[in-house]
Amino acid sequence: MPKHARKRQRTEKPQKEQDEPLPLGTHVSVIDEASKDDEERRLESMLFGVPFVPSGKGKGKEIVVNDEEEEAEVEEDGGKELEGLLDADLFFIDDRTSAKKQDIPELDIDVGASDEEVSEPENGGPSGSEDEREREEVDDASDAEDTAPATKADPFNRPPTKNRKPPAWVDLDDANLEVSLATNTRLRKLRDAPAEDVVNGREYERRLRRQFEKINPTPEWAAAARKKAKRQREGSDEEEEGIESLLASTKGIASSGKKRVLQSGTLAIERLRDANQAAKADGEIKVVQFHPSPNVPVLLTASADRRIRLFNIDGHTNPHLQTLHIPSLPVSNAQFHPSGSSVLLTGQRPFYYTYDLQSGATIRSPRGLWGTTFNEANRAVEDQSMEVCAFNPTGEVLAVAGRRGYVHLVDWQSGAGQVVGSVKANASIKSLWWARGPGSERELMGLGEDAEVYVWDVGERRCVKRWKDDGGFGSRILTGDRRGNYTAIGSRSGIVNVYGSDAATSSGPDRPKPLKAIGNLTTSISAARFNHDSQLLAIASNVKKDQMRLIHLPSLTAFSNWPTSSTPLGHVTSIDFSQGSDYVAVGNNRGRVLLYHLRDYEAT
Repeated sequence: MPKHARKRQRTEKPQKEQDEPLPLGTHVSVIDEASKDDEERRLESMLFGVPFVPSGKGKGKEIVVNDEEEEAEVEEDGGKELEGLLDADLFFIDDRTSAKKQDIPELDIDVGASDEEVSEPENGGPSGSEDEREREEVDDASDAEDTAPATKADPFNRPPTKNRKPPAWVDLDDANLEVSLATNTRLRKLRDAPAEDVVNGREYERRLRRQFEKINPTPEWAAAARKKAKRQREGSDEEEEGIESLLASTKGIASSGKKRVLQSGTLAIERLRDANQAAKADGEIKVVQFHPSPNVPVLLTASADRRIRLFNIDGHTNPHLQTLHIPSLPVSNAQFHPSGSSVLLTGQRPFYYTYDLQSGATIRSPRGLWGTTFNEANRAVEDQSMEVCAFNPTGEVLAVAGRRGYVHLVDWQSGAGQVVGSVKANASIKSLWWARGPGSERELMGLGEDAEVYVWDVGERRCVKRWKDDGGFGSRILTGDRRGNYTAIGSRSGIVNVYGSDAATSSGPDRPKPLKAIGNLTTSISAARFNHDSQLLAIASNVKKDQMRLIHLPSLTAFSNWPTSSTPLGHVTSIDFSQGSDYVAVGNNRGRVLLYHLRDYEAT
């Protein structure tokens, strides 16, 4: 409804009044109050707190000029403009049935339409309005689309598939939209040719989608899920197998279960809170070792203060679980049993301790371990140290290096802990390692102080192979991987020779050649360890500070980005990888166990 004519006020003075001088003493307001009606005055009072003064009750000194003649004309003509119309002609209800079929209601608003254009005809016939006819054509087209959804065109131009669902909503204006790719600098990268310019809305959306997928490629897990879903649609029964394998595994849902292939050059690694920060050691860290089970995130540390500490490695707080103090044994070697049920503690003493993880009981080895009595006459022939020892892969036999080149075989399966046999080398044994791989479960490798490597068949108690380390002088550490693919020998000169799988088997050449001699360190090697999938080799020396390298296998090259000169390693004494290689623990002479996270193994 138009504003009543009585409220209209003239804001400009007639030229006749502007020429005449104002009476003496008349006050002219700077603010044009004459142009404000009562509604504006009331709103001004609410917003600014000024008193509300109606337009008819203003002060006498303010000049308010109204055009009385114009008001009279509006009253006579404009006031009776809609007087002869019926209520049905003024208001109408749009009850079109086609609007009910639309997913989204239409808003048909025509600001400039007159009363005759928006009113419905009384006889129900077709309207003469062109806008109304256009709306009916759109409704008919919508009804046709609803009746045949299978033939609807895909606005994304995707290839048709059997089970692809139609889009939930389609904008009909996309087909009529035109976008210029040449005028906008940000859209020029969407062109397929330099001369291309204008594309329609659907092609524009397709190219935007293509550009987004180019910048953000599809993740591996999403691509794998799509392939799996495709196979399931083709009638395969991999869904049930996938659920069974998921329930039977302790790995995460995002875990692929496949072997990750590391690239040489750089390594994705980050430092975490120290593994033993909850209970630091007083003295040098002798041994760090992770539990052999991947489901038990426990780290064992043995230090010079004759204490064994267990920590729960979670990567955040690494809480301290337990401390075991053995005053009578200076522990220099500690290792989990392959079954993970107990811990073997040895040192420069002719006896050992076993600590049962379930019961918490500590048991000392029986007397007469070496088959002799503890008297003064036979004390000279007893072995006074059990530092160098190793379990076979099944945990049934413990090999202990003795004096004058003897290696004693202790029966561990029976629980009696007695020596049941021995093998002999020509020099004192510095390191022991049980060969891995098919057909080599009974083969024991020993490194002598004369740099010779012995391979014994413990079942027949005989040496089946003997060869000298290439260029070896003062060799002191022998180790291998779990799969039997590599064997590494570290010497006092800092050289680490890496051999292939033929070095640990009796069927190989008599004197195998090393795959490579790693010379990244220049001082005596004190620790060497392979990771679980034979892609990493960690070597270290405790003679100088920060002497540690990670070697990439099979390229046999050191990673260049870690460790750096600012990595606070100290004098490294022991290294170990977790069972999934997601953590690496580094012990040093200051009683700290540094913990690092290998992000390449995060989801395995």
